[in-house]
Amino acid sequence: MSRVKLLGFVIKVLLPIGLGIAGWIILERVYEENLFLHSWIEISTIPWVLGLLYSLGVIGSHCIRSWLKDRDEKLKTQIQVGMVEERRRFLRRLDHEMKNPLMAIRAGLANLAESPKQEARNDALDSVSVQVLRLSNLISDLRKLADLETRPLECIPVDVAVLLEETLAAAQDLPHASQRQITLTVPQAPWPLPHISGDWDLLFLAIYNLLDNAVKFTESGDTIEVRAFEDGAYVVIEVAETGVGIPQEDVPHVWEELYRGECVRAVPGSGLGLALVRAIVERHSGQASVRSRAGQGTVFSIRLPVGDVTGLQHKVSKL
Repeated sequence: MSRVKLLGFVIKVLLPIGLGIAGWIILERVYEENLFLHSWIEISTIPWVLGLLYSLGVIGSHCIRSWLKDRDEKLKTQIQVGMVEERRRFLRRLDHEMKNPLMAIRAGLANLAESPKQEARNDALDSVSVQVLRLSNLISDLRKLADLETRPLECIPVDVAVLLEETLAAAQDLPHASQRQITLTVPQAPWPLPHISGDWDLLFLAIYNLLDNAVKFTESGDTIEVRAFEDGAYVVIEVAETGVGIPQEDVPHVWEELYRGECVRAVPGSGLGLALVRAIVERHSGQASVRSRAGQGTVFSIRLPVGDVTGLQHKVSKL
């Protein structure tokens, strides 16, 4: 605290007390010369009591402001430290995700240059192509994640049942999807699901990523269930599967960018699919969550608020 602020604080505290004592002295002297005032309650104590209370109020207010300021500064520091640490984790993971394919590309190019046989050269080219595709997918997902922060949502009334049917149809072309038992359950009675207001393409991408994730982490013959239901003012979409499950220590981190647990490092992927899902759902004012049991399976859930379709359709009709 500077000297000027300290002096101002002292004046604020001492001046009311001083004025109160002066008023008390004056009234005490008036009491001695006026018998009528003696019949009143000790009114002479009121000024200094008020002054004391005011001074205590000033001190309390100053203490509260100081405490709030310290708390806000500590919270701000914690947030900054957390952001710095999160950025470092992201860069470490990005370095790891890019280093491996780049090393594989270098090795493939070296084999390509040194191999006299055409078959060996073709194998080297195939290896390089796979790693280039991996890098391309990683950069594409990073770009999508960055665009989500600034991209305006093109909200329209979305029929959740139709959205799930189209996404499920597209997911049938995923590698090994035909070897999974994929089912869709959408309620029709006593009434269908309400529409939601959202960006169709982004919601399609979020659900498609969940299905892609489910196919990757299940085996032939496993079950994948896509289901939706109404829960108050929300529509809940779940993608459940009977795969290997997620270790409990990994569950809190599955939504983080480029996070890949130790037991799934060998599974192809960028580590950005679930981060994209969470970003899309949060842009729609929803929530994403996960439940898992090791050895039994996993359930990914997204909760999306029901949109005011009538008002939205009225706005669209005016355009």
